[in-house]
Amino acid sequence: MCLSANNATPDRIAEGLETIEVALRRIDYWEVEWPEPEALQSRQPFCVDTLTFPQWLQFVFLPKMRQIVEQERPLPAVSGMAPMAEEFFRPEPVTGQEVIDELARLDQLLSNQ
Repeated sequence: MCLSANNATPDRIAEGLETIEVALRRIDYWEVEWPEPEALQSRQPFCVDTLTFPQWLQFVFLPKMRQIVEQERPLPAVSGMAPMAEEFFRPEPVTGQEVIDELARLDQLLSNQ
């Protein structure tokens, strides 16, 4: 089975998604409660007007990517989330480096660089 023409296999993507969740939990950036439905309806990239970047990862990115993998749909051909994570974590009290590193790995897998 091949979901895309690049090196991003479903197993590698699924593993990366799990690693991101574990990293967010480890640094205590994982939320117990879901945001209000309106917050998830933002039309802005990464829901910047309604969610923090870790919330966007948890409530938008991870579920959508898991669904894509489970349904064997084509993977996105381009990704650039690591720079967004770097910007978010720059002023934060934790580095978020594990999250950033895993997003960079996924960016590379999806972009086939």
